[in-house]
Amino acid sequence: MMNAQDIKNGTCIRMDGRLYFCIEFLHVKPGKGNTFMRTKLKDVVDGRVLERRFNIGEKLEDVRVERRPYQYLYADGGDDIFMNQETFDQVPISKDLVTGADFMKEGDIVEVVSDASTNTVLYAEMPTKTILEVTYTEPGIKGDTATNTLKPATVETGATVRVPLFVNTGDRIEIDTRDGSYVGRVKA
Repeated sequence: MMNAQDIKNGTCIRMDGRLYFCIEFLHVKPGKGNTFMRTKLKDVVDGRVLERRFNIGEKLEDVRVERRPYQYLYADGGDDIFMNQETFDQVPISKDLVTGADFMKEGDIVEVVSDASTNTVLYAEMPTKTILEVTYTEPGIKGDTATNTLKPATVETGATVRVPLFVNTGDRIEIDTRDGSYVGRVKA
């Protein structure tokens, strides 16, 4: 158990039978009345964000989480198979628990977050940026750099990304895995 005033960004708590990560907190001291913590909590399972107030001194059930690097091996139906980098154990993780799964290729290292007490996987996270090769896009025209017009491009994992007009098939591009946006072109 932990006190409400000890909650920080990244703290995981169990509330109403669900797990939540604190993504924002504020210690509020109003002119009248007791101080309290105003928090934004993200549901581990479905990703919904809710705002919640806790009185100072209120007891919360904290959850100890472990973050470990795992290597993506292959897809097996609705699951992805990952290998623990320390013990070499292979673990299946559902595709919907992996953020940025559309941009994951074999051999990529992801961070797997699991509940330390039950050893259940909460979610897996790709690095925020990854480099992929464009396998198909309409050919670019020389000099098309002045506008912010975007076109669709298919990358090596099969995902579609909106890219500027000057990007061609065979180019390597950097992608933000959180929202699938184009970051920049990478020199080979």
